[in-house]
Amino acid sequence: MFLPKSQAEKSKEAADKAKKKKATEQVENWSKEAIPPKIRGGVQINVQEVQCGDPDCAPIDTAIAIMFPSGGRGMMGIPMEVQEVTREDLLEGFPTEDVLTKWYKGEEADWPPMDDDDEEDWFDDEQQRPVLRFEVGTKVECRIGPHPVEGWAAGEVIQLWYREPTWPRDSWAPYKVQLADGRNIYAPGDIDQIIRKRK
Repeated sequence: MFLPKSQAEKSKEAADKAKKKKATEQVENWSKEAIPPKIRGGVQINVQEVQCGDPDCAPIDTAIAIMFPSGGRGMMGIPMEVQEVTREDLLEGFPTEDVLTKWYKGEEADWPPMDDDDEEDWFDDEQQRPVLRFEVGTKVECRIGPHPVEGWAAGEVIQLWYREPTWPRDSWAPYKVQLADGRNIYAPGDIDQIIRKRK
C-alpha cells in the first residue's frame, strides 16, 4: 500500500525531525561530558544548526554555545549537520580546559585561537540570513543561569547578527543584548529557552 505523496512527505519530515532532535541531544550530552567535572555544574549547552553564507564552507554548520552560571560563555562551530557530528568531531575542536575554566570564571578567552588570516568578512549576504524573531530595540529576557526564575535577566536587543572577532568566521550569535544592569551579552540562539520577549 502506498501512502499519498503528501502523507509520505509528512512522515519523512517527522522522522527527520526526530533524528535531528536525537542527534542534537547527543551532541549536547557529549559537550557536557567534555567539560571537566569540577566546572560542569550548572553549565548550559545549546546546539543548533546555522546556515553559512561563505561559499567556501559547509552550507550547514552545527553551532555549540557553552554558557556557565557566572555569565561566562563561548561558542564553537563544526562544519557539518548535527546528524553527521561524531564524538571525535566534537572533541577535535572542543575548547581546552584552560579556555573552559576562564569562561567558567566569567573571563574572556579566545576560541579557537586566532590566525591573522581569519580577520575576514563573513556572512555578508544579508539575504542568506535566517529571519529573526526580534528587532533592535525589543525588550527581552535572557537566560543567564540555571535557576528557572532567577536565571533570567531583563535587557534590550541592541544588535542583530553579533559576532566576536575570535569566533570562527562561520559562527555568529543572533542577538547582542544590553542587560538592565549595563552588561552586554550575546544570545547564542533564537529560541525561547535562551531569549524571550519580556512580558
